[in-house]
Amino acid sequence: GVMYFLAPGQVLRVETVEDTTGEPSGWLLLIHPDFLWNTPLSKNISRHDFFGYACHEALFLSEKEEEIIHGISQNISREIQGNIDQFSHQIIIAQLEGLLGYADRFYNRQFITRRISSHRVLSQLEALLDNYFNQNEQVLHGAPSVQYVSEKLNVSPNYLSGLLKTLTGQSTQQHIQEKLITLAKQKLSTTDLTVSEIAYELGFEHLPSFSKLFKNKTNQSPLEF
Repeated sequence: GVMYFLAPGQVLRVETVEDTTGEPSGWLLLIHPDFLWNTPLSKNISRHDFFGYACHEALFLSEKEEEIIHGISQNISREIQGNIDQFSHQIIIAQLEGLLGYADRFYNRQFITRRISSHRVLSQLEALLDNYFNQNEQVLHGAPSVQYVSEKLNVSPNYLSGLLKTLTGQSTQQHIQEKLITLAKQKLSTTDLTVSEIAYELGFEHLPSFSKLFKNKTNQSPLEF
């Protein structure tokens, strides 16, 4: 089973291939944003990063996981088709929260079970950052952004950060910052460059921004280091 999430405003197009055998099956659950108003889910739904994943980053469900998700969809369907009362809205919201919670769990499982492809992405990230800084791209374009890294690795920013957090405990932005700090330490300890010159070479337009990041990561100012 495959599960995919769409955020409001995204476009979905379904195409069928003529030479395939069998009929496609499945279901689509559509939720109007107004339905979430005045519920905790209206505020918390944004923490589910998978609404920003690309199509090829769908959730691949095991048979047991598919049964769990299908069971939740049936509960929602029965509630909608039954007699609507003062409890209906609350019960459906609870089912949606459960569905999203299971999706978080299953995506975390997928990052782990698809370990070979996941670690390949991590290796590609390290090589990408090394190549970027070795060619001094940061002097012309600044430090690599999360968007830049994601595009180069052909994954969505949210999916990449979710994968990296599962594997390493750090987001994409944190990986970029760690690389910057490592290079800064090398330059501070092995060259005669001033702190301002090092900040410029690492792609920082303003010295205070570099000093603040360095101190946050090392508990020392660049000069103290």
